[in-house]
Formats: sequence, C-alpha cells, structure tokens
Amino acid sequence: MNGSNRSVLVVDDDRAMCELLVSLLEEQGYAAISASDAESALEQLRERDFDAVLSDIRMPGRTGIELLGSARELRRDLPIILMTAFGSIDSAVEAMRAGAFDYVTKPFKRDEILVVLERAFERRALEEENRRLRRAVDQTTSFGDLIGASPAMREIFALVRKIGGTQSSVLITGESGTGKEVVARTIHFSGSRASKPFVPINCTAIPEGLLESELFGHVRGAFTGANTTKQGLFETANGGTLFLDEIGDMGGALQSKLLRVLQDREIRPVGGTRSVKVDVRIIASTNKVLREEIDNGRFRRDLFYRLNVIPIQIAPLRERPEDIAVLAEAFVRKHSGGEIRSISHAALQRLQHCTWEGNARELENAIERTLALSDTVEIGPSDLLLTDDDHDEDGPTPRSMVEHAIEHRLTIRELEDLYTEEVLKLTGGNKVQAARLLGINRRTLYRRGERAAAREHSADQGGG
Repeated sequence: MNGSNRSVLVVDDDRAMCELLVSLLEEQGYAAISASDAESALEQLRERDFDAVLSDIRMPGRTGIELLGSARELRRDLPIILMTAFGSIDSAVEAMRAGAFDYVTKPFKRDEILVVLERAFERRALEEENRRLRRAVDQTTSFGDLIGASPAMREIFALVRKIGGTQSSVLITGESGTGKEVVARTIHFSGSRASKPFVPINCTAIPEGLLESELFGHVRGAFTGANTTKQGLFETANGGTLFLDEIGDMGGALQSKLLRVLQDREIRPVGGTRSVKVDVRIIASTNKVLREEIDNGRFRRDLFYRLNVIPIQIAPLRERPEDIAVLAEAFVRKHSGGEIRSISHAALQRLQHCTWEGNARELENAIERTLALSDTVEIGPSDLLLTDDDHDEDGPTPRSMVEHAIEHRLTIRELEDLYTEEVLKLTGGNKVQAARLLGINRRTLYRRGERAAAREHSADQGGG
C-alpha cells in the first residue's frame, strides 16, 4: 500500500495505542498525527486538512461519537473510523448512525486498520471525482443562470457570450415560462454593463396610464397625485440595462415615445420641459409573434426593427427534452433548503414524458411542490407530485400503454414500436433527440421505423 500524500489523525487517550498506530501508518507512507482527547483533536482539525480520522470511542471527556459530530460540522466529507475495545453491537450501531465511515474492534489486526483506511480513501477520492465531474457537467450545461443541455440552449449560450460586450438592443421571444428574463439577466451580468443596474419592468403588470410615468418619470404637478418629482426607470438604469418584459402588450402611444427614446437616447419626464440624456441598453421580451402583431396594426414596425437588432428565440421545453433533466436537478438543488436531496434517474425519465405547457416555470413549481411535501432524500417516480396540467393527457401513460398492449395482444416488438412512436411524437419527430431518450443509436431507430411501416403496409394489404 502506498500512503503518499495521505494524512491521518489518530485520537486515543491510550498513549501506547497512539504510538503503535502512528508507527504503523508512517511505515505505510501516511502522515500520521496523534491527539489524546477530542478537544485537542478538534484543534488539529481546525488547523489543517486531514484525509481521515481514526478515533477511539471511549475517552475521558467527550467521546468519539461526540468528536464525530463536531468534526463533521467542520468537514462534512471527512471519513471517520471509530475504534472500540468492547466490540458491542450497540457501539457499532451508534457509530454508524452518527455518520462514521466504519468501525473496528480492539484488539484488531494490523491489516484490518489499513484495509478500512484504504476503503475510506477510495470513497473520498470517488466523492471528489464526482464533485469534479459535476462541476464539469455544470460548466457544459450552464452559462450564468442559464441551464440546458440541448443544442438549442447551447446556441443561446454561445450567442450570449458574443453579445455581452455589445450595446445593441436585444429582442427575446418565446412562450411564457421559458426563461426570457433569465436570458436577459445573463446577457447583462456577463457583459460590460454588469457593474451597473439591471432594471426589469413587466409591461403588462402596470396600467398604460402609469407605465409612461414609470419609464420616463414625472415632475411635480404633472397629474393628479404627482405630489413630488419622480425619477423614471430609464434614469434608474442609466449606464446599465432596462429589461422591458412582454413589450408586445405595450400600447401604441407609448410605443411611439419609446421609439423616440431609442432614436435620440434621451427622455422627457411626464409634465417636464427639458430632456435628459440616458445611456441604457434595451433588452425586450415577448410571448407574442410581433410580426403578426405588426400585420394586425397592434405593434409599430419601426419599433420592432429598433428592438430586433439581436433576436433570441427560446424554444418551448417540450421541444428540448434534453433540458428537462438538468433543469430538474438544478431546481432540486435550488429548493432543497440546504439539505442534501436528489432525484432518481427513473423520476427524471417520468418528468421527460410530461408536456410542460408552462415550460421551465411549471417544471420548477412541480419540483418545489414535491420537495416541500415529500420527506424522501432521493425523489423517485412515485414521489413526484404532479398536477393534471403537468401530464401528457394526449399520449398514453406507462400503465395505459401496457394495458393497451395486453388488450390487443401485442408482442414485445410491437410494444417497443408503439413506445418508439410516442417518443418520436414527444420530440416532434426529431430522431436525434428520440434516439437519445430511447437509449439507442439512430440506425436502430430507423430500423424500428422501417419495421413499423412494413407492418402497417402488410395490414393494409390484408385489409384490402
């Protein structure tokens, strides 16, 4: 065994035992330090980083179990092995419940301690590797607050990186709940204006009569109730970014005034007589198709072109099923309240077969609801608290699909083809995404399609 670069803290009030263990560990190449009680051990743990702790359970003052609790507060991932001269089941059970990696009973054989330590080091190395891989995965599936693994989201990551330092207006389009404001925030905070204000305003949340005052400000006496002069959001965002959420709902008169601001880079407060220069980047969003709004006379064509310098289209979640799993895991971390909780692969698969008409916002609500009302550490498929809106009512559930197969006496191959067909519907016919969800390569997927087509053709011939 090679203990290079590994350090162990040995804790025992028996000096002879400490010396024996330190000598044994040093022979194996470990850096070993001893402590005679829990208090001095905790001092050592505060001063340096150890790879493992080997501690007696019975000691004067604080016991090994109590040391374990305090040590895990300092270092949650530190493997602690407890030793007991009594070998009682009760001591072993108590140690494991308290979070010990393992326990050994005195007298123990030389190799027994070394084997247990090696297992502890292997597990710690595995946990560190998992954390490293998780960080690597997070880096490839996220950018700022944006999260996604689909090609569509990776394209948005790349675009946001490019435009962060520009000053051009951005128009973000997509269904409600797809994360348009998250994209806007990421553009701002990854760009040259990151140290300046990011000011969002929802154009549908404020009556049009007040929206002008909110955006441009007003002077005292400009209208009934204007008892003081008020700075508008354009001035508040000066030097930074103003995010106009759901701009498709802005009235025509205000659209004209906004166009003038974009052209002249200056505003005039309501009731004011002088203009104020502003340096603001505009990012706008809408869930409407603005070209249709233009054709119907509800949105100014010239304003659209002023806003649509850099267009970003966010696809709905149902068109990018690869993002469901990484979003769900991110929402679990976000809403776990500091607890260590996770979601199983089977639960993620169930989530991938839901339609999510409300997109990422609906998925986040489902995860938050499940975490709040479920006590399980790992969320399984049966733990998911989904509403009727979350389910794909048009496609068969796993249970209904099996019942259909039994009722119609389908073979395993026919059931396989039926499931493949439903996954293709889920991905909108995208064979790359479907193959990934099915866990097969595209060649296999094409063969299944040919097989199903041949069977349908045979059935048609027989029926003719």
